[in-house]
Amino acid sequence: MAHSLGTSQNPLRAAVIGSGPSAFYAAEAYLKQPDLGVEVDMFERLPTPHGLVRGGVAPDHQKIKSVTKVFDKIASDPRFRFYGNVEFGRDLQHADLIAHYHQIIYATGAQTDRRMGIPGEDLPGSHAATEFVAWYNAHPDYRDLRFDLTQTHVAVIGNGNVAMDVARILARSEAELAETDIADYALEALRSSRVTDIYVLGRRGPAQAAFTNPEIKELGELADADVIVLPEEAALDPLSQEMLTREPDRTVVNNVQTLQAYAQKPPAGKRRRIHMRFLWSPVELIGTERVEAIKIVKNALYLAEDGSLRPRATDQTEIIPVGLVFRSIGYKGVALPDVPFDSRAGVIPNQQGRIINPATGAPITGEYVTGWIKRGPSGVIGTNKPDAVESVKLALEDAAAGRVLTPKQPQRAAIEALLIERGVEFIRYEDWLRLDGIEQERGKALGRPRLKFSRVTDMLAAVRAGKSAPEPTGD
Repeated sequence: MAHSLGTSQNPLRAAVIGSGPSAFYAAEAYLKQPDLGVEVDMFERLPTPHGLVRGGVAPDHQKIKSVTKVFDKIASDPRFRFYGNVEFGRDLQHADLIAHYHQIIYATGAQTDRRMGIPGEDLPGSHAATEFVAWYNAHPDYRDLRFDLTQTHVAVIGNGNVAMDVARILARSEAELAETDIADYALEALRSSRVTDIYVLGRRGPAQAAFTNPEIKELGELADADVIVLPEEAALDPLSQEMLTREPDRTVVNNVQTLQAYAQKPPAGKRRRIHMRFLWSPVELIGTERVEAIKIVKNALYLAEDGSLRPRATDQTEIIPVGLVFRSIGYKGVALPDVPFDSRAGVIPNQQGRIINPATGAPITGEYVTGWIKRGPSGVIGTNKPDAVESVKLALEDAAAGRVLTPKQPQRAAIEALLIERGVEFIRYEDWLRLDGIEQERGKALGRPRLKFSRVTDMLAAVRAGKSAPEPTGD
């Protein structure tokens, strides 16, 4: 007699695509269910897990990265398997997942950036902040990019934490960077950087800035950079003042106070300057062969119908000579092969995590989504936990009601056999832990937290060497 689904003899088999925080929290939500026979297989394109915790969190924010200890604990569950170096759409197709799993949960994040849509945006010297972040974090896809750090003046467009990270990394002294796990090649390039002035441009005012209190405070603690805020731009406009009086928000109040304190403080004559500019939008990047300047327009805030304060351009413009521009106006999701996608919103269409068929509006059996590819790029690492729990709760309700996929080969051995047959050199979590140890050992020798591998070929070679040797001895 066939065992019912969700028993130890016939476990519910779930595939998780991606390995960032939302992916691990989804795995945890499955594995935490009492009295449920379940197996979770996680697939990641890179040999290394953890998504933006490894490739996005700034190298000088080591404490935030300690969340990976939680992920290690989740991965140690015998019902969990990690398959790194396996790309969905190349090594594994949508049809393969349907044939091997009862449920699929996509946790692929938001892998690209939003564009400004202004003239000159594609001139050499104009970059997505996401590319710069991935470059200095040793992401294999971006390690060979070049950023012209011979330029003295740089513009960073945006007022979120990523914009703060970019400004801070550009402004930090060599000694400060040398204590982090920044990519070795990025450390070398920044060592000879000629950047002196960094303009951080926000289209709205200080009260609407999206950065957090620690991020803006940290700028004032840099060894070699002054923060410059114009008093008239730190002052709140009447609408913002009224909104803050009516609905006091501790984060906003603290941000405004910090910025107003910077505005009162005379510069200390440090080597670099971070100019925080508010109520300015870029309208054009100017240059012939490459970016030479940015034209910005002054905004005034107005009350929109939805009750938010929005910027509206005035006739006042300014031109700032800059040779490098980083746009940091939001991440955006990327479509996955054979999975519905809302290209306008940059997410997989869903209802609380159930993927829906855009043509009918009905849920697609057995397919779910979590994280930024579900809700858009918002929140911090911890925000992904309740988000993942919500999606998995619906998935388990569907499983209890029998609304699952009917895989022909649900056994774990079958998916591994398929990958081996296709010649995919997949990385297990224990392989990653060995790599992790090697990176930390390499860093220790230099007095740094770790020295990251930045090439997939080097990662795979280190894993192979570790498998053939009794103990890993280094790179």
